[in-house]
Amino acid sequence: MDKETVKGTMDKVKGAAKEAAGRMTGDKTLQAEGKADKAAGAARQTVGDIKDAGKKVADAIKR
Repeated sequence: MDKETVKGTMDKVKGAAKEAAGRMTGDKTLQAEGKADKAAGAARQTVGDIKDAGKKVADAIKR
């Protein structure tokens, strides 16, 4: 598993927590930050998944 995948997952968790806290307190700015963090985390996770796939292909070619 690539580091970007792990970091992306952590960003998504952080975003979900911010969004929930914003919803509970009625803080629209915090909710928006949470949504942005979740989106950034998803993108970062996708990058990590692509790197993982590339490594698997490279390993398969080496064999």
